[in-house]
Amino acid sequence: MFELNGKTALITGGSRGIGRAIAIRLAQHGVDIVVNYVRHKKDAQATANAVQELGRECMLVKANVAKEDDVAAMFNAIEDRFQKLDIIVSNAASGVLKPAMELTERHWNWAMNINARALLTLAQHGTPIMGEGGRMIGVSSLGAIRAIENYTTVGASKAALESLVRHLAIELGPKKINVNTISAGAVDTDALKKFPNRDLILSTALERTPMGRLTTPDDVADVALFLCSQFATMIQGQVITVDGGYAIRG
Repeated sequence: MFELNGKTALITGGSRGIGRAIAIRLAQHGVDIVVNYVRHKKDAQATANAVQELGRECMLVKANVAKEDDVAAMFNAIEDRFQKLDIIVSNAASGVLKPAMELTERHWNWAMNINARALLTLAQHGTPIMGEGGRMIGVSSLGAIRAIENYTTVGASKAALESLVRHLAIELGPKKINVNTISAGAVDTDALKKFPNRDLILSTALERTPMGRLTTPDDVADVALFLCSQFATMIQGQVITVDGGYAIRG
C-alpha cells in the first residue's frame, strides 16, 4: 500500500539519525534517494550503501543548506541525475546551546538560516522540478512550542519552520504539493549528545511518555513514509507529533 516506486527524494542532513532512518525507510518502498550532508561524509556513504543494498539509487551531495549558492548547485545536480524530484525532507539542523542572555547575532542567524530559512530555499528551487503529488516535510521538535533549557535559538527556529510550513502549504496546495511538519519527541541521536543534560532529558522523557519508551528515528521515518503516501493527500500544513504521548502531559 505504501509503494512509491519511481519517486525520488532529497533528504537534507541525511547522513545520520532521523535523516538516515527516513532515507532508508523511503528506499524500502521504492524511492531513489539524494542524501545531503556537510561534514559527515563517511556517515553519508554508509547511508548510501544501505539505500543501494535495497536496490535503489543513491546520490550524495555535499551542500550547506544555509547557503543559497550551495542549494542551487545541489538542485542542478539533482535535475541532471534524475530530471525531477518528488519528495523534499528538510531535516538538516544546527544551533548553539547557550542561555538566551549569552546569544549573539551570529548564533541567532546560524540557527534560523539552517533550521528555518533552508526550507524556503529548498522549496523555491525544488518546486520547478516537482510535479503534482509532490511532498515537502520539515522536521521539527517539541522545542518549537516548549521552553527547553539552553534551546533558545533552536526552539525559535523550529517554531519559525512550523510557521513557514503553514504558509508554504497555502501557496503550494493549488499545485497539488503537500507540505507538512513532523515534530519529534526526545530521540536519542548524535545531536542530543551535545546537550550537557542529555541523561536527564532522556530519563525525564522516558518517565513521562505514556507509551513507555523513547521515540526512535524509525518511528519518525514511519510517519514520513505515511506523509509521502497517497493516504496523506488531504493532510496539509499540519504538525504531526511523534512522541508516544509525551507532549500531552503538560
